[in-house]
Formats: sequence, structure tokens, C-alpha cells
Amino acid sequence: MSQSSSLHKIHFISIGGSVMHNLAIELHLKGFIVTGSDDEIYEPSSSRLAQYDLLPPVTGWFPEKITSDLEAVILGMHARQDNPELARAKELGIKVYSYPEYIFEQSQNKQRVVIAGSHGKTTITSMILHVLKYNKRNFNYLVGAQIEGFDNMVKLSENAPLIVIEGDEYFTSPIDPTPKFIHYQPHIALISGIAWDHFNVFPTWESYVKQFELLADSLPKAGAIIFDETDDMLDVIGQKERPDVVSTPYAVHPHRIEDNKTILITAEQGEVPVLVFGSHNMKNISGAREVCERLGVTDEQFYNAIRTFKGASKRLELLGTNATVNVYRDFAHAPSKVEATTNALKEQFPNRTLVACAELHTFSSLNKGFLSQYRRKLKAADVAVVYFNPLTLEHKRLESLSEDDIKAAFKRDDLKVFTNSAELETFLKSLTWKDANLLLMSSGTFGDIDLKKLAADILA
Repeated sequence: MSQSSSLHKIHFISIGGSVMHNLAIELHLKGFIVTGSDDEIYEPSSSRLAQYDLLPPVTGWFPEKITSDLEAVILGMHARQDNPELARAKELGIKVYSYPEYIFEQSQNKQRVVIAGSHGKTTITSMILHVLKYNKRNFNYLVGAQIEGFDNMVKLSENAPLIVIEGDEYFTSPIDPTPKFIHYQPHIALISGIAWDHFNVFPTWESYVKQFELLADSLPKAGAIIFDETDDMLDVIGQKERPDVVSTPYAVHPHRIEDNKTILITAEQGEVPVLVFGSHNMKNISGAREVCERLGVTDEQFYNAIRTFKGASKRLELLGTNATVNVYRDFAHAPSKVEATTNALKEQFPNRTLVACAELHTFSSLNKGFLSQYRRKLKAADVAVVYFNPLTLEHKRLESLSEDDIKAAFKRDDLKVFTNSAELETFLKSLTWKDANLLLMSSGTFGDIDLKKLAADILA
């Protein structure tokens, strides 16, 4: 399939997804005729699709949009197996791709790098993209978060020799239970760490680990696996003998913290100050460096670039600051992420009081059987707060939770538990904010609190 001609007509089933809408925009910019449907589209997808006249005028599924002149249909994970548009596409014999299959289709002749792992993959991918862009390399990419300096989260061009993909382990589409990252068929795979957190998808730890083993075993001859050697499970996967596959372990990058700033210690480049912090980010830098080295980036080029990397959107993102207080937002919601992010802030600012708030928002985090995974994960916080919305439990049809359930799970008697966002906001504003940091961790919105306004009020 040639890649650019205005004759291409592509329809997206479930166009509002975070990668799906970015892919739709990228194909539109390449001159494709793009249409799409969805039964619900949230921000920022809706505004971004509207900007390019790609927002469906009405939500819902319309089989009449599936016509025989379509070259392909791209099916998103959010659609169901019995989707009427999907049924119509099958009836007409139109080629149906999941987005991972389509990305592979468009990058068969490129060197493919996939960044995987339960945590850190967005940040590592973002670091690699930042370094490549800084050094004016020509590359394509797919990443799961907005990054400074990049307008769109997907880039597909014919002349780039390389594509860097953030690949996840979840099902490809409603009709394909293969992990997405397998479809990309990488030449280089990095696995950043394995922490089981979606047990509605993978009911056992073993079934979860198996996905990463499949990825490592799928590498071709002359391929490379780069892995976090401090992760017990990964050490097993990474050290397994694979003929003609290079295995490269990495760990925390040598660094020191001085006056709340992190400085990398390097053999050849001397000391390199960076804007990101925390042991998890020092590992992310090590992993990104190993990938970049395999892509022909020198250490000098890497360290010159990494000093200006500000982080990916919603990853330890600074919402506001004054002389003695910082307010951060982080996407952390899984137990391992909550622990890593809380520890990072305490290590970086050991003399400041740390107020850490975690929202329980996902199916796993609100499940009584899974809650014990959060045991002592907020240990580094001076003031530990958990918020959840009881309506979310009802919506997900989960057993109700009490304050005592949460305290017992987190193994912390002084834990503050809130189920009302207004009360949480009042509590946070009532604290004495001097020589203190606030950390807000969620993949949700803390019951629609305006976090930027909250930060401004606290700093005032």
C-alpha cells in the first residue's frame, strides 16, 4: 500500500481513543480521507478532532458510513464485538485493522523500537523522542502522552528509517486478544518493569508476566532486548538465552541530589544537571540511553539533550510553585507507581513536608481483592490522603468500600480518606503550606476538582 494519496479512504470505529484520534489526525494531514464514529468522545480528543473537522457530528454507530470504496477500517479497543459498523465492514469484505496492525503495516520497512513495561514506558519513549529530535534525527513515533515540542502523538512518514513506539500489553481489539506490542514486531524492545495491576484483564500474576515473555521471545535474529535488571521478574526474562538476540540490562543512573536538584554523574561528560528526578526516572534515563546508543546516538549527544527534558504530560508535572511550596500532578494510580512517585518527591525534597493524595479510580484499585497491593505504598508521605468516589464503585458494579477497608489496605492508621471532592479540597486548603509539597496522583480528576486552581489557591 502506498502511503500518501488523497484517494485513500479510511474509517475509524471508536475514533475518540487517545491513540486512535491522533492516528486519525496524522492520516488526515497526510491527505487521506478520514471518517469516524464513536459513542462517547471526551476531551482533549473532541477538541482536537474538531480542529481538523474530524469530529463526528453525532455520537453513535452508523453502518451506512461503511461503504465499499473504503480502503480499510481501523477498529479501536473501546468498540464491542457486536458493533454494527464492524459487522457491515465484514459483510462488505473491507480490510479491518486494529491500530497496532495498521501502524505495523505503515512501518514494515523501518527499524522498529518498542518501549514496554508496566510503568515508565511513556516517560522513556518521551525521553528517546526528545533526544532524537534535539539531535535532528528523522524518525516516526507513537506515544501515549502529550510531549512538549510535539503537536501530535503519532507520526508516520515514508522517508523516516526508524519508528519508536510506546507499546502496551493489553488486548489489541475486541476481536483480537493478542497484546498490542506483539503486532509491532520490534527489532529492539525495552521492558521497563513488571507490576501486575489490571487483574480484570489478567486474572493472575503469571498470565500478566507471560505477555512480556511473549514479547521478548518474539524478537528476531540480531534483535535486542533492553531491560531493568533491578526487576526480579525481568531479570529472569532478560537473561533467558535467545540465539542471536543481544540482552542489555540497565539500572538506576548514578546521580546525586543537591539543593533539591538532581545531577547525573557520568564517566565522560562530567556532571549533567537534569529537570526530572526520582530513582524511577534515573532508571528511565538509563534505559533511554541504552536504546539511543543502539540507534547511533553518542553519549555526548544524549547527555546534551537529556538536560533539557522536562517530562511527559501528567508525569510529576509541576502545577505551581513558590519559594517554599511545589504542587505536582502525576498519572500514578497503580500501587508500584504510587510508591515510586511518592518516594521520588520525598528523596528530592527531604526537608519539606510531603502531602500525598491518591485517587482510587480504576477497576483494579477499587476492587477489595486487589486493595492490599497498596500496603505501605504511601509510607514516604508525611500526610497521606486517599480519595474515591462511591458512584464510581456503583458504575463499575463493585462491592462498596469503607474508610476502615482503605486504612487496613494501605496499612496506615493516620490515613485521611475522602469520598467527597469538596471536603477533600477544603481539607487541603486548611493545611499550613510552608516548606511543603503537594502530590496529586490519579488517572482520574479527583471528582472534577480544578487542580490548577487548587494549586493557585494553595500557593496564594
